[in-house]
Amino acid sequence: MKYSEVWNLDVFFEGGSDSPQLRSHLDEAAEKIAILKEEVEQFAVPTAISEEGTVVALLDKLVDTGRYLRQAGAVIGCYLAADTTDKKALLLQGETSSLGAQLSVVQLKFKQTLAQTEDTVWAELIQTEGLKTYEFILNEWREEVALKLSEEEENLITALSVDGYQGWGQLYDQLIADTRVTVKVDGEEKTLSVGQASNLSSHQDENVRQDAFEKLEEAWTAKEDFFASTLNHLAGFRLAVYEKRGWDEVLQEPLKYNRMKAETLDAMWGAIRAQQAPFVDYLNAKARILGKDKMNWYDLDAPVTTSTKTLSYQEGAEFILNHFGEFGKELEAFSRKAFEEGWIEAEDRDNKRPGGFCTGMPLSEQSRIFMTYSGSMSNVATLAHELGHAFHSYALKDVPHLNRGYAMGVAETASTFAEMIVADAAVKAAETKEEKIALLEDKVQRSVAFFMNIQSRFLFETRFYEERKNGIVPAARLNTLMEEAQREAYGDALDVVHPHFWASKLHFYITGVPFYNFPYTFGYLFSLSIYAKALEEGSNFEEKYMALLRDTAIMSVEDLAMKHLGEDITQEAFWEKGVSLCTKDVEEFLALTVKED
Repeated sequence: MKYSEVWNLDVFFEGGSDSPQLRSHLDEAAEKIAILKEEVEQFAVPTAISEEGTVVALLDKLVDTGRYLRQAGAVIGCYLAADTTDKKALLLQGETSSLGAQLSVVQLKFKQTLAQTEDTVWAELIQTEGLKTYEFILNEWREEVALKLSEEEENLITALSVDGYQGWGQLYDQLIADTRVTVKVDGEEKTLSVGQASNLSSHQDENVRQDAFEKLEEAWTAKEDFFASTLNHLAGFRLAVYEKRGWDEVLQEPLKYNRMKAETLDAMWGAIRAQQAPFVDYLNAKARILGKDKMNWYDLDAPVTTSTKTLSYQEGAEFILNHFGEFGKELEAFSRKAFEEGWIEAEDRDNKRPGGFCTGMPLSEQSRIFMTYSGSMSNVATLAHELGHAFHSYALKDVPHLNRGYAMGVAETASTFAEMIVADAAVKAAETKEEKIALLEDKVQRSVAFFMNIQSRFLFETRFYEERKNGIVPAARLNTLMEEAQREAYGDALDVVHPHFWASKLHFYITGVPFYNFPYTFGYLFSLSIYAKALEEGSNFEEKYMALLRDTAIMSVEDLAMKHLGEDITQEAFWEKGVSLCTKDVEEFLALTVKED
């Protein structure tokens, strides 16, 4: 079967951003929010367990309304990702943001009223048949309300965030959409979007890689003051809210959001820093293979062999399906369905936003995957990664919707797990030494990305936020902070770094998730432990794996690891085992490339 490289969104709303169905859906969503608002305003603090039915009914309506709005928001987000020039979709995105803010106010009102329940009544209420299922989530809500301001103050913050906080995030999207660079590729001058130019980072020709990097760097420099203003105002809004709530630690919200202890995060970074040397050795070896004294940023993704294998989209899809099938029949069958039913947008064309993502359509119990596929094994791994996200949602299909809200750290576990299945399979299937070196290096590159690139983002962001507390941080200072963070995280293995990375990376501008960085590394290393167990148990492990995924939204990451892996992840020893697995890839790469060195 020939799989489409363009996704099918008409199954949700026919006609794209001009869809009358979508218009009706948004109007209905507004109506649902208005009705819910009235009911929540009439809701009184429970005083006895006999009020269980009222609480359950309101919970059901909250979930239903949220799913309704998220469906529209997800589809509109897909329209904009696939065509950054879709002005109607941009307007609709603003509308959904406004509706989302209204719904947040209603949700907060409900949570705050519920949180006022007297402790003894709460203890009984939470154990009733209708609410016991939601015990973890409802207790989490109760703790969350205790950490926030009054209902009136939180409502004001939410209302102001539409044009203040979220507005700055949307401005970033527009700045990126309007950015074009002209790069010489294969002897021809081409005007490319940011996404297309970024894809040239793995081009065989060093001149093309360097030209694309420098042209993008020029583009960031030309607009650096705009990007700096955007980033400063985003951070300023967030910090102002934290100050009003009495939150002293910048990491309080991201740790709470990821259901993670500070000790766990510290242990993870500690284990990575302790084993930095092998990855510096890899970077130095790669530099010598490329004929350089030291690595440059634009060479990080450079191929190290002249016969790097490429796969057509069809070939890449079949490669993924074949190896998913070796792990488990459900993962393979689910992914085949995604390919066959047009869940994936992979076409390489202009006006697409950079990067890749997976988004859920909660009313339809489907997902949609976005990326730009150009044939590299790295693209195949990215596609597998996003399918892993979709499979996580599929694993939760029989779980109540209120218990499906897993955080980013564990979200990256399923995706990275799927990516590793494909990456390992690719190395084993290599037909020549050169091909094996290239594929093995692709694996090592991912470790470098998670241990060094992500760490540099984390270092930059924590330091930026500390400086932002004292006022606006100018573009020149942001460049310095970024360069310092990169040199530290990469063990000073780089010559030319990427000072404007803070401007180029969407993750710094995402308003919905603070510190969109360390959870990637958490998911990568956490999934290594799961993957090791999968290798031991073979296809029999799939059901255990799905059981773990089903628990990801109803317990802390520490409890999840203890229950399913029997590990204490607040200790460096847990993380050291995962990092050590990655250093073995480095050792194998170095052994294979000693003659080329």
